[in-house]
Amino acid sequence: MRIKVVVHEAEEGGYWAEVPAIPGCATQGETMEELMANVREAIEACLDVEVNPPEHAPSDKILEIAL
Repeated sequence: MRIKVVVHEAEEGGYWAEVPAIPGCATQGETMEELMANVREAIEACLDVEVNPPEHAPSDKILEIAL
């Protein structure tokens, strides 16, 4: 899987990054190497969160589409 990560230079030094495809998924690091290790860990943690499926009425139609 390939996923885009936006890397920013932090004002206080080092870097911080966000993953636009996963809202709230962000991390930081003093070096680019540390940042990339932290990004991988943050993505795994964000994707590992258990989320209850949304409730729907019996009359609702559930569709799956490919983009």
